[in-house]
Amino acid sequence: MLKPIALRKLINKLKLFGFDGPYSGGRHLFMIKGNLKLHIPNPHHGDITASLLAEILRQAGIDSQEWNSL
Repeated sequence: MLKPIALRKLINKLKLFGFDGPYSGGRHLFMIKGNLKLHIPNPHHGDITASLLAEILRQAGIDSQEWNSL
């Protein structure tokens, strides 16, 4: 089960999965792993919700169990 996460923690955890960045570009930050460019939302009020985290992980190709194990 996924839980809401702070933006900084999300970025640090994605780095553990091999993503580089974040880099600024357009409206959102993004991180890169190989040919994959993953856009990172910036919630100005509070944490990234569990449902948004699930969508980010889906796009990144990261299983939620794998995510929770780190």
